[in-house]
Amino acid sequence: MSAMAATHTHVGMNPNRIRPTEDIFNADDPHIREAIDIIRMIMQYLSDEGYYASQMTIQDESNVKWHEREENTHETRRLKKAIIDGEWAEVDKICSKPLFKNQKSFLFAVYKQQYLEYIEHREMQKAFTFLQKRLKPLEQHQKTPIEFKDLCYLLTTKSIHDAPSFKNWEGIAQGRDRLVEQFQSMLDVENSVKDGSVYVPPNRLLNLLRQAVAYQIEVSRYHPRISPIVETLLQDFSPFVIPNATRTIMQGHRGNVKCAEFVGIEGRSIVSGSSDNTLRVWDTETGNCLHILGGHSSRIWDVSSNDAGTTIASASGDSTVKIWDIKGSKASCRATLTGHSGDVYTVKYGPSNNYVVSGGYDKIVRLHDLATGQVIKTFSGHQLAVSKVILNPIGNLIVSGSKDNTIKFWDLVSGVCIKTITSHLGEVTSVAMNSNGTLLLSSSKDNSNRLWDVRMTRPLRKLKGHQNTSKNFIRAGFAHNSLLVGGSEDGLVYIWDQESGDILQKLQGHEAMVYNAVWSPKQSMFVSSSDDRTVRTWYYDGIVFSVFKIYF
Repeated sequence: MSAMAATHTHVGMNPNRIRPTEDIFNADDPHIREAIDIIRMIMQYLSDEGYYASQMTIQDESNVKWHEREENTHETRRLKKAIIDGEWAEVDKICSKPLFKNQKSFLFAVYKQQYLEYIEHREMQKAFTFLQKRLKPLEQHQKTPIEFKDLCYLLTTKSIHDAPSFKNWEGIAQGRDRLVEQFQSMLDVENSVKDGSVYVPPNRLLNLLRQAVAYQIEVSRYHPRISPIVETLLQDFSPFVIPNATRTIMQGHRGNVKCAEFVGIEGRSIVSGSSDNTLRVWDTETGNCLHILGGHSSRIWDVSSNDAGTTIASASGDSTVKIWDIKGSKASCRATLTGHSGDVYTVKYGPSNNYVVSGGYDKIVRLHDLATGQVIKTFSGHQLAVSKVILNPIGNLIVSGSKDNTIKFWDLVSGVCIKTITSHLGEVTSVAMNSNGTLLLSSSKDNSNRLWDVRMTRPLRKLKGHQNTSKNFIRAGFAHNSLLVGGSEDGLVYIWDQESGDILQKLQGHEAMVYNAVWSPKQSMFVSSSDDRTVRTWYYDGIVFSVFKIYF
């Protein structure tokens, strides 16, 4: 109850949030990119923090761009003066430079002004030649569909005003002034750099970072009612919330669902594996079934996906691991990896996503190269079946749990077992590692999950309350930065506090054994799989909490 109250205090749904996919910032906008705004803010921050040498280094390197901008500003001023004075030879010379020669619409306007002045002075032969040489090649840049036609018509009229497009012609001086105004709006470079210095508001970079974090909080699935403390800018904000209710029930499997995972880092879809020999891919938001993957001839024990969420690996009782391509509208089996004898109980993508590791009944951990489909290394040493394999975040260690009551750490390069944990009192059913690789969570058939210090390989605490004694693999994992979550034979999803080991929540809804529960930081939800043939997602429902609070 206290845990639920704490959650309700800090988190609530935000139904009217801005979609994070909206393009509200264009880094290629010339007002941002060419004015070197980002460099200016970095230099200001370095100066405020006392990193004067670094500031000067950046300034020296970026002065090249400022020099270019100053040159452009000088050329702009020259061009304006030449237009006002009617020095058209000078105008042509300046307009041939890179800054201006690609501004086709502006060049058409410049040549149009020169042409109209020829007409005004009744220099018809010069006007005709100029029309053919300068204006005709830029005809597609005329302001109106009839403008060029009217320019041609002027060769036969007595006055410029006789042509419909130029009936409001105000004369040479006014025409030059308007051309300069048009040029100012198209090439606004004079104000971007003024004497090499632009005013930057105090603490501009820090203020923008605060705004960025505030935006991430605003567009998150759950809207915090009390501002959270953001501990890093290297990752997007994800809200801390303890789910208390079922969000979606996904039905369709014809056998118990042994495993379920969010697909990819974003977790926009979910993959589940079942004893009906199929995998199903579900839409996280709607719960709709997107794909049914058939091809295995026995039950699916474990699933894993690459970071991009484009491929899935499945471990099956048919002694194979299959790699599935799900990035298109149609999913298909890309490869079948062989080598195991007996059930393959576990599979996991490596951090680089170019290999998978697997383990199973034959007691051997195998490393598969996805480019060739070949087994490139084996790791032998367990006395009984391997129930679960994972890799540490940097990908140099494989960790395996086994029915022989041990956990082994394997060096990926040498294949040597560098460490073994033998403190379990029952078969190990799963292992999981936190995001920075400092903590290990194991599950075993003595009704306990254990948290370990990886560096010292010493136990930190034991988590109990759930049931894990059957022949099936009950698995547990990390959730957010301070929670642990796991399945149980009593049909509940258990959530523990990582620091104290206390049970914070028991999620009720499944009608039979829960095999696993997995957290998605991007979706702020759990997904669980069960013997009742369903997959469920879990979220925080403020209404459920309010009813619970009033009732009790």
